Amino acid sequence: MPLLTVRDLVKEFPRGRGLFGREPGVRAVDSVSFSIEAGETFGLVGESGSGKTTAGRCVLRLVEPTSGEVRFKDRDVLALSRAELRRARRDMQIVFQDPYSSLNPRMRAGAIVEEPLAIHRLGSRAERRRRVAELFELVGLDPAHLGRRPHEFSGGQRQRIGLARALALNPSLIVADEPVSSLDVSVQAQVVNLLMDLRERLGLTYLFIAHDLRLVRHVCDRVAVMYRGRILEMAPTETLYRDPTHPYTRALLSAIPVPDPDAKPERIAWDPQGADLRAPLRQIGDGHWAAI
Repeated sequence: MPLLTVRDLVKEFPRGRGLFGREPGVRAVDSVSFSIEAGETFGLVGESGSGKTTAGRCVLRLVEPTSGEVRFKDRDVLALSRAELRRARRDMQIVFQDPYSSLNPRMRAGAIVEEPLAIHRLGSRAERRRRVAELFELVGLDPAHLGRRPHEFSGGQRQRIGLARALALNPSLIVADEPVSSLDVSVQAQVVNLLMDLRERLGLTYLFIAHDLRLVRHVCDRVAVMYRGRILEMAPTETLYRDPTHPYTRALLSAIPVPDPDAKPERIAWDPQGADLRAPLRQIGDGHWAAI
């Protein structure tokens, strides 16, 4: 049984009233379905505005879905009461994209990481502080710096603080929302390697949201490609990169820079006007689905 199952997820944002009454809403997520096995890293990729971040936040109910089904450990997440959802969130956490805005600048780093433990009333104050020091070491930070505030850390260190906060409650699922996109290239590899190391050490499962296709190939076991709120193709990572089927996937992959300066780029144009964006996913191979 998958750890996480998402079926026909829809999130529609209202537009408000226009000249002729209420206008139809915008579907940021449109009938999205996928599942993630325990210990797997599942990638959601696509351009900005494709709906991948909204889908990830709907899974955690940070954004309330319009309709659909989300099952985590075979529990209906969308049917949980507020108290039940609060308990369930101990097992489902998120690492946000921007380490500059996701950390409270007025709080010290130790207090930021301790906050989830305090909210859920886990352990005594001394036990929580020991746990925070362990988490700092786990993500490669010096516990001697627990008293510093976020502005005293580099971008990569701030993202490690965010990761330590997400790990505080021993979750099994982490939604990693563009976790390295705002970092310098020299720091990105360090944070990605840390994420992969923690997956092995702690048995974590990731929903990895990104637009960097080279990065996704390195870290994900399976990948789903989103466009305008819909999944157009989904497959094991190497299958998708070796044999992309949907024209949009081909166009995305053709845009990946080639390291050989003498190689001629073979860009593939994508024309959404000539595509059936309502086509359902159909299986075209072992674990390979495409909306064609």
